[in-house]
Order: sequence, then C-alpha cells, then structure tokens
Amino acid sequence: MRPLVVIGNVNVDLILGPAAPWPKAGTEIIVDHDELRVGGCAGNSALAWDSLGVDYAIAANIGNDQFGTWLKGAFAERASGWPVENVGTTLSVGITHPDGERTFFTTRGHLPLFSFEEVRGMLDGERLRGGLALLAGSFLTDALTAAYDDVFDWAEAHDIAVALDTGWPLDGWTDANCTATIGWLKRCRLALFNEVETTTLTGLADPADAARALKTHMPDDAIVVVKRGPNGALALGSTGDIVSVAAPAVKVIDTIGAGDVFNAGFLAALAAGVPLKDCLRTGVTIASEAISTLPRAYGNPLSAFLQETTA
Repeated sequence: MRPLVVIGNVNVDLILGPAAPWPKAGTEIIVDHDELRVGGCAGNSALAWDSLGVDYAIAANIGNDQFGTWLKGAFAERASGWPVENVGTTLSVGITHPDGERTFFTTRGHLPLFSFEEVRGMLDGERLRGGLALLAGSFLTDALTAAYDDVFDWAEAHDIAVALDTGWPLDGWTDANCTATIGWLKRCRLALFNEVETTTLTGLADPADAARALKTHMPDDAIVVVKRGPNGALALGSTGDIVSVAAPAVKVIDTIGAGDVFNAGFLAALAAGVPLKDCLRTGVTIASEAISTLPRAYGNPLSAFLQETTA
C-alpha cells in the first residue's frame, strides 16, 4: 500500500434542508433535516479514508474557536500538529434541495491563512516517499495556493504523485482560473475533476474528448479522472484508453462531498495497486453509498473491495 496524504481545506459543514422553493426575505421555514459535520474537500476525503480503514496523513489548519477544537478532535492524533490561526474557523452552511442539488453560504475563516510552511512542518516527506498526495480546495487556501510551486517541488523531491482537485472557484471558471489550473496540472500526476470542470477547462463538450485534451497538459504517465455523478466516472491512463464505470441507481439524500468521497475511494484503491477500472468502481461505489445514507455511511472497508476485485 503506497502512503496516502491529503493537503487542503477542512472546515465545518452545517447541512439543512430540503428547502423548496427558496424562501422570501424576512421569513422563516422549517426543514426536515439538519446535520453538523466535518466538511471541506480534504475533510470529506479523510473521513472516507477513516471509514475504509486505510492509513493516511492529513495537513490542515483550524481557527481559534470551538469549531476549530471540534474539527481537530474529529481526527485525533492525525490532527495533533495542525496550526491554529488567530481567526474564526471557516463555516459552510449547505442548503439542500429536493432534486439533490445544494446551495452553499461559506465564510472565509481560517482557510486563506493555510501556508506551505505549515504543511512542510506537519508532514514527514520521507515517510510519505513514493505515495499519493491529494491536493484539494485550491480556490479557498489562498496562501498555500500562492506557494503551489513549493508544494510541487516538495512532492517531486520525495517521489510523491500529486492528485489535484481544485474545487469550484468562488468567482467561477474565469479565464484566469482556467489558466491557473492548467498550469498546476502540468506538475500533477492525477487530475480528479467533475464533468463540468473538465469540459469547461478544455472547451470540449464530450467528457472523454475533454479528458484527452486535459491530459496533453500533464506528464505522460498522468491519469485524468472525470467524475460524472449519476453517470459514474471515466478515466484516461498512460495507455491512452478510456475506461469507465456506471453508477448504481440510488435514492439521493445528500450529494454534498460526493466527489471528495469518490477521490478517497479511487486513491485508496490506486495506492493498493488495483487496476484503473477497479479504482473507478471503488470510488463510485462508496460515493453512491455516501449520498444515499443518513447518517452518512461509506459501505465496506477497502479490504472488502480488494477481495471483490481479486475474486
């Protein structure tokens, strides 16, 4: 099993809903569901790794309030070195809708202060040598994102393959954000984007064509993954062949963090050395379980998935 690490945004998610239609200003509505949970791209992926029973490291920061203390407690010893910023913890309120979509209201909080110096101080590069690093939440971690070249240099020095999932930009996929992302991908070994992100970055409507176009910006041995929601996922590896898997039909309860959960399953399977299609199947399976359960569950541990793929 190759070492796994996630670097990026961990924050608090308060989920409420479903709400439809959107209420008028000055009114109050009652919703059926509420849940306070660990959130952020990095946080969601790490929780899924916990459920899968795989070892990993996580580099994140927190604010200096009760929410920060609560977040740190959720990861026990893995969070012992997390820096505490002199601001409140980032809070994201997610309003779910009957069609499975959601709307977010998010504070800036602690995330923009997360720095490369803090990351380097938390992680043992030698222990992670030869591993996989998920770099997440690029458009929220301002200080760290500005030092991405240092992150890539550190990863290359320790033969760590970087998997990038930027998340959705606060100001949308502007030309500047697309250009920055393409620049980062030139130094990444894996791209983990959803279908809209992939087609927007390339200007191509077909997700397979878009994956091929995206790969031209990346190293020859890079893997491009396109997460397609209810249509499953596809990937383009070093062979140049597209592989894909379908998603099971499930009753959707909450899609928040589905892509992050997929990332965790896919990377855990990849770290275990299983074939690319089985990596996709692992990611899709646990993401489907997560979006259709309340309280959220992730299915079987990774060992069970590996037994199925080798049976």
